[in-house]
Amino acid sequence: MSSARAVALRLFLTCWLVYGLHFATNIVREVYLGLAIGDHLSFRVDEYAGLHPDLFDKPGYGWHIGNNPGASMVAAIPYAVARPMVDLVVERVNSSRKASGAQPPRYDSPWPMARAFFEESWRRGYDVKFALGAWVMHTFCMAPLSALSVALMYLLLRRWFGPGSVSLWLALLYAFGTPLFFRTGYLNQNMIAGHCALAGFAALWMMDTRRGALLAGLAGGTALLMDYSGAVVLAALLGYCLWTRRRDLAACLAGAVPPVLLLWFYQWQSFGNPFLPGQHWMPPVEWIERGYQGVSGPQPELAWMLAFDYRFGLFAVCPLFLLALAAPWLKRSPVPGRAVAAMLGTAALLLAFFSCVNYTRLQFNTGLRYMAPALPLLYIPAAAVLARLPRAAQYFIGVAAVAQAWSMAMYRDVERGWGVLDPIARVLAGGFQLPALTTLARLGGRTELLELGVSPLPLFALAAALIYGIWRKWE
Repeated sequence: MSSARAVALRLFLTCWLVYGLHFATNIVREVYLGLAIGDHLSFRVDEYAGLHPDLFDKPGYGWHIGNNPGASMVAAIPYAVARPMVDLVVERVNSSRKASGAQPPRYDSPWPMARAFFEESWRRGYDVKFALGAWVMHTFCMAPLSALSVALMYLLLRRWFGPGSVSLWLALLYAFGTPLFFRTGYLNQNMIAGHCALAGFAALWMMDTRRGALLAGLAGGTALLMDYSGAVVLAALLGYCLWTRRRDLAACLAGAVPPVLLLWFYQWQSFGNPFLPGQHWMPPVEWIERGYQGVSGPQPELAWMLAFDYRFGLFAVCPLFLLALAAPWLKRSPVPGRAVAAMLGTAALLLAFFSCVNYTRLQFNTGLRYMAPALPLLYIPAAAVLARLPRAAQYFIGVAAVAQAWSMAMYRDVERGWGVLDPIARVLAGGFQLPALTTLARLGGRTELLELGVSPLPLFALAAALIYGIWRKWE
C-alpha cells in the first residue's frame, strides 16, 4: 500500500472512531424511513404516525416523510444487517416491561417536545428501537461516510499541497475544526450532499478520463437524491464539466441518470407523481404560505442569516471559512484558479438557493444544516489561504476552530443562550461531555450512576489508545 493510501486509511479509521464516539440521539425524519425500508422494504411510515411533525398522510398512499429519501436508503442498509439483533433486544425489553407493568421513566430534557416524544415512544414500544436504529445508522453510515470524505480531502490536498505534513494537518483540521464534526452527530442528508459535492469535483480533478466524468455525474445525481439542494451541486458539476471537459459532458449526464430515476421512482410510489417533490404534498406548516410550499424568490435577510446568524450562520459557526473569500487574490496558489472559481461559485449558488427557502429560519433549533453541502467547497480555498499565513497565525486559527467545532459536537444546543458560543461556555463551565451520555444522564431516577452523571473521560482514554495504535509505525 502506498504511503498516501496508508495515511488516508488511518485518517478514515481515526475519524470513524471519533465521529462514532460523538453520536447524538436525535431521531430525525430520515430515521423513520430508514427503519421502514430496513423492516419492510417500504416507503410508508404509517406505524410512526404522529411521532414527528414532518411525517404526514397522503390519502390513498399512507404516511411518508416530506424530504428526499437518499440518506434513509443508504442508512437502511446497515440497519437491515443489524435488524435481527435489534429486534431481539427490543422484543426482550418490551416483554419485560409488559410483564412488570413498568411506567415510562422520567426524562429530564429541557425541551417539552422531547419529553413528550420520549414518553410516547416508550408507550408504543419504540424507544429502544429508535435508539438502536439511530445508533446503527450513525455508526455504520453517517460516521464512515464523513470519515471517507476526510480521507478524500487528504488525497485532494496532497495532490495540490504535496506529500508533506501540511496536507495531513489540513485534512485533520477539516475533520475536527469545521461543522463537519457537528453535522456528523446523526444522520443528515445535507452533509451527505456535501460529501457528494466533494466526491464529484474530486473525480473531475483527479481523473482526466470519461470514467471520472461518469463518477462526477453519479455524485451529483446522488446529491439530488439526498436533498433538492443537490440540484445546485449537480448543475455545478455539469457546468464545470462543460467548462473544462466538454468532450465528457455526455458521460457526466449519464452518471446522473440512475439516482435521478430512483428519486422519481420513490416519488411515484409514495405520492403518485414521479416529478413533484414530497414537499408538494405536505400539510400547511409555518412559512408554507410564502411562495411555492415555502420557497420564494431570493431574500437578502435570509442570505444574511445563513451567513452570520449567531445560532447557525456559516461564518459564525466556522469563522475559518472567511479565509476562503481571499482565495481568488492569492498569488501562486497551489489550488488551480478554475477549481477555486468552481468551489466559491457553487457555494454562492447554494447561498442564493437557500435564501429562497423560508424554512431556513427553522435552523435555530438544530444549528447549521442547510449550508452543509458548501462546507468542503469552502474549506479548500480557505486552506490555501491558511497555509500561506505565518505559523503562529495558523496555530491560533487551528486551535480556535477545533475548540469551537469540538464544543459544538459535545454540547449541541445552539438554540438558547449565546448561540454557537454557548457550547464553548458549557465546556469551560461543565467540562467534557458526549451527547449520548448526556441523554442517558437525563433519564433520572433509575440508578445512582445516572443520577451522578456519566463521565466521558474513560471513553476518551480508550479512543486515544486506539488512535495511538492506528498511527503507530510498525517495523
